[in-house]
Amino acid sequence: MRRGSLDPSGLVLVDKPEGPSSFAIVRDLRRRTGARAGHAGTLDPFATGLLLVLLGRSTKLASRFVGLDKRYVTQIDLSGLTTTGDREGEPLDEHEPPPAEELERQLAALRGEVELRVPAASAVKIGGERAYRLHRRGEQVEMPIRRSTIHSVELVDYDDRVATLDLLVGSGTYVRAIAAELGGHCRTLRRTEVGPFQVEDAHPTRIIPPEEAVAAL
Repeated sequence: MRRGSLDPSGLVLVDKPEGPSSFAIVRDLRRRTGARAGHAGTLDPFATGLLLVLLGRSTKLASRFVGLDKRYVTQIDLSGLTTTGDREGEPLDEHEPPPAEELERQLAALRGEVELRVPAASAVKIGGERAYRLHRRGEQVEMPIRRSTIHSVELVDYDDRVATLDLLVGSGTYVRAIAAELGGHCRTLRRTEVGPFQVEDAHPTRIIPPEEAVAAL
């Protein structure tokens, strides 16, 4: 985290658009406010939705916000896997999507504590280096298995190829890993909630006082 002013201090709820990285959003807020800034959980560049950014003295509260549950809405293309688990990766295979009844059985098996392989294009460190850097260089590595908590997964829509899911998951869960477990990849991904905070309340210029932000927890 780069140095900056301790004021203003508080929490900013940002509705991240598709394209920029989470770090770019943090840099923009640091530039606009002059305060030190840090996020409480990244979003992939292709993803949209709620990003929590702490400013000033409130960056010391990061541990209170990083471990919160998160809700996502995602469209998963079940006709094939990709190298990154999303639409930006190279195709790995192509297959027939499952019928609705089979998909429902697969979703039921995912609820609760599950073990999922971390996507290759992720920030996890492998041998001291970020996995996504190794992936960009074309280096093949064995990605670790991570125990994840899926509190709920609801099938919102299914057109026999693309499934729209509403997911409530524990911190550290990769939705792209869930897509891969189902035999597909994410076409879209939107974070709608982080703990008690909702994307509908996001405003890039409103700074929630630290006392109010912590009280919401």
